[in-house]
Amino acid sequence: MSDRYAVVGNPIEHSKSPEIHTLFAQQTGQNILYSRMLAPLDDFRSTVFQFASHGGKGLNVTVPFKFEAFALSSRLTSRAKMAGAVNTLHFDEGSICGDNTDGAGLVADITKNVGIALRDSRILLLGAGGAAFGVMLPLLEQKPEYLLVANRNEDKAKEMICRFSGFGRVETSSYQDLSGDFDIVINATSAGLQGGMPPVPPTVFGKKTLALDMVYSDKPTPFMSFAGRQGAKVRDGFGMLVEQAAESFFVWRNIRPDTRPVFEYFGR
Repeated sequence: MSDRYAVVGNPIEHSKSPEIHTLFAQQTGQNILYSRMLAPLDDFRSTVFQFASHGGKGLNVTVPFKFEAFALSSRLTSRAKMAGAVNTLHFDEGSICGDNTDGAGLVADITKNVGIALRDSRILLLGAGGAAFGVMLPLLEQKPEYLLVANRNEDKAKEMICRFSGFGRVETSSYQDLSGDFDIVINATSAGLQGGMPPVPPTVFGKKTLALDMVYSDKPTPFMSFAGRQGAKVRDGFGMLVEQAAESFFVWRNIRPDTRPVFEYFGR
């Protein structure tokens, strides 16, 4: 019988995770079945427990449940503790182990797939939700010159600064006070899922800026289109998705898949 895994979120129909993990399983000879699972916005907990009680082995967690997954975990990895958010759940002998592979996936995509070094770079991170918390420490571990967090709710951004200031130079700003251009601008908001984007000024994008939207889509997101018009190099979150999925697969199966065939399969 196949071991069962799934990705859980709301919305969820857009997720490519089932195809990605199926490709990983075929490549590595692992017998798994991976599906999509829609959770009610007000009942994530029951959705998880029901899946686990029916023999489910693990879950990937996406918008908007990463903070709830953190709270639900009975054990946490060190990177999940620092993130305060969980995107990978592993069910093991009655316990729920929470991990966060988002940051590892983002760093791998930028450094390995795009070929851009993060060391000494100027990074602008848009948003202060679960996705942003999940990538902060891995980004800072790459030793950028500084990392600036912009968010509509500055108190939330300041909470991030307090948590991560010991790992590098971290600052916060409102959107309207942003000035100067950056080497890398990362949109960690989910605005692209609703056809929107954060209110960033065009001046944050230079001709050599990498503008990466952590949302992925079959067509450019509004953020990508806006950044592209300013001359920035644009990228969606598909590469990050594939790399974080590979990290989750490793957490679950102790085998690290090769991500290149997945990019080839999707024509990326």
